[in-house]
Amino acid sequence: MSRIGKEPIAVPADIKIDIKGQNITVSGKNGKLERKILPELAVSMKDDQIVVENRDNSKRTNAFRGMTRSLINNMVVGVNEGFKKTLIVEGVGYKVNIEGKKLTLNVGYSNPVEFPIPDDVQITVDGTNKIIVESIDKELLGLTSARIRQIRKPEPYKGKGIRYEDEHIVRKVGKAGAGS
Repeated sequence: MSRIGKEPIAVPADIKIDIKGQNITVSGKNGKLERKILPELAVSMKDDQIVVENRDNSKRTNAFRGMTRSLINNMVVGVNEGFKKTLIVEGVGYKVNIEGKKLTLNVGYSNPVEFPIPDDVQITVDGTNKIIVESIDKELLGLTSARIRQIRKPEPYKGKGIRYEDEHIVRKVGKAGAGS
């Protein structure tokens, strides 16, 4: 049994939910998100709460019930508050700046890397080494952050690269000095 899927989702007063068949639309002060859910699941509104229920009793449907409940909850939180991730760029001479709808990263390659910013994501640069990524769509936010990090993953010896703010890089000991 899915324990997460059983929990109802509390909907704040200023959030508008529209359920039409297998499509659910969540609108709020920050924007609007849509998602299509599996036909094996039924989503309904009961007393300012969203309830996800199984239409059959298979193990697969039960697993998707918990995931669908989490996705809908992320939609509600996203349109109400939004999501945010911070990336840190570490390395001598590494810097980041925004030019229009492109994020330009100088991270040790011979040429700067240009990263196109998706439409539903806002990126700001704090100083020259902090990237703040914000969006109402948690899935798109995570994907965008991961793609930026992928440009130059942090290496284990000096820690140079792009890492999440709360990420801990396990350092390795370098080779012993040859002449000492």
